[in-house]
Amino acid sequence: MHMWKSLPKLSYTLGATNRGHRAFSVWLYGQGQTRQLHTFRAMMSPLKRQAEKPVSPSKNKKPKVVVPGYHLTPSRQDESGENVWPAPAEQVERAREIIKECAEAQKTTLILPDKDADGLSSGSILYHTLTTLGLDPSLISIYFPPKGSNVHDQLTADAISTLSPSYIFVLDQGSRKTPPLTTQPHKALVIDHHFAEEGGFPAGAGYVTAHDCPPVATSALLTYHICLPLHPDLSDKISWLCALGTHGDLGTTIKWQPPFPDMTATFKQHPKKAINDAVALVNAPRRSAAYNVSDAWDAVISASSPALISKNEKLHEASMEVRRETERCTHTPPKFSLDGSIALLTISSAAQIHPVIATRWSGHLKSNKLEIVMCANEGYLPDKVNFSCRIARIAKAREGAEKVDIIKKLESIVEGESDLRKRLGESFARGHKEASGGIVGKGEWEEFKKLMGIGEVEKKKAEEREAKKMEKDKKGGQKNTLANYFGKAQKAEKA
Repeated sequence: MHMWKSLPKLSYTLGATNRGHRAFSVWLYGQGQTRQLHTFRAMMSPLKRQAEKPVSPSKNKKPKVVVPGYHLTPSRQDESGENVWPAPAEQVERAREIIKECAEAQKTTLILPDKDADGLSSGSILYHTLTTLGLDPSLISIYFPPKGSNVHDQLTADAISTLSPSYIFVLDQGSRKTPPLTTQPHKALVIDHHFAEEGGFPAGAGYVTAHDCPPVATSALLTYHICLPLHPDLSDKISWLCALGTHGDLGTTIKWQPPFPDMTATFKQHPKKAINDAVALVNAPRRSAAYNVSDAWDAVISASSPALISKNEKLHEASMEVRRETERCTHTPPKFSLDGSIALLTISSAAQIHPVIATRWSGHLKSNKLEIVMCANEGYLPDKVNFSCRIARIAKAREGAEKVDIIKKLESIVEGESDLRKRLGESFARGHKEASGGIVGKGEWEEFKKLMGIGEVEKKKAEEREAKKMEKDKKGGQKNTLANYFGKAQKAEKA
């Protein structure tokens, strides 16, 4: 006989009552008897029987800021109705004459390109043009001002005098109204696209500038436009350099549509990804603490394609340093001007990362009052503050009277402060209307910050919070204390 046949059996039932309960019962069967062991009743959840509530529509989001394509910026027109682009035709023709004359003269030549991708590309385009036209490469010298200096400093003037060139080309350096670049006999040409006042060039120099011919071309694109017709063999050498410099200044998403030249063949031979990767690497040495700009120049001038630049180990090392420093400093919280139009981030780094951080934050801050994002670097040069400004993305689409001009904005802050403006110097509010900055003394910087009202908004909010706290304390402080709670509990027990 199997023991399991004599064991009692359990049965479970699940039902519902007429009062909206669920009933769960356990029954025991065996040895000729049936017995209910347990019954459990639970109220049915009313939520189970109700129709689902309709999902409320999401709140209306702010409309997305649509920034018009850069190439769509209306161009200037001459008396005949023709577009003036990328620079006045007479300036372009004069530049071509000087370049051809230089190649034929076979005399000492000095090229002073800027340190970024645009400047290095424009310098390389000119170098390849001169050598293709027949100038002996041994006659060409390249000079980069040291960290914290520029072509208008005495250091550069001394270097030019030492080299004693017959021809001087200054590319993408920005321009000012100054005496001649050297007192020695020479012929000079400035190729640029930065803002320049009327006559804002070295005395006696020829110049071609794109700054007042929108959409403003980069220096590399302007140099390409000047040089391309000068020799049939130039296209393969300089077209990708034009793209490299243009992407370096205008960003990697720029559309190559009129009035910009058709670069379809160039991008077929040199993919945009290769060019964009090269841009980041070429820009790295000038941002590094060591400021080895010559490493970037050597990489660009010796390369026949952007893919070769991407194999340069020195550039990769500099790029790694810049990425580390950028990540370390990029989370700095901004402070705002009293009127809310300027956001300031303050960092301290020996690397030139303040333009990168200003650019990053310009796309993140969304206040409707905001116009400019500024990053100040207090550690780049001793006793100096280097700062960079970018137009906030939310303000880029503004037109007419509301269109943001950074240079005008900076100058308006010190309007009426003639002594301070003089002490801020010639390196204040330089560059472009859309991307400006400067180098100023630390004392002057603090005065400038005070004029902007930086931190006043935060200070006012902190004072308001403190006032509310003090008011609350005056009214008796917190009423929901542990002592009150246990006191109430004891009274309840007695009751």
